[in-house]
Amino acid sequence: MVLGIITLLVAILSGFGILREFRRKNLFGAAFAFLSFAVFGWFSVMTILSSFTGSGA
Repeated sequence: MVLGIITLLVAILSGFGILREFRRKNLFGAAFAFLSFAVFGWFSVMTILSSFTGSGA
């Protein structure tokens, strides 16, 4: 559960990074921020969902 919360915080910070890099017109940085937002966001949601449903070991 703690790992899911930490990765969720990273995903939220990546979301702020997307907005900041778009304002600076740095599309390469925005692309990397979006990629990290997508990966960390998906991982955090699935980790938290897995801990609530009790699936797995």
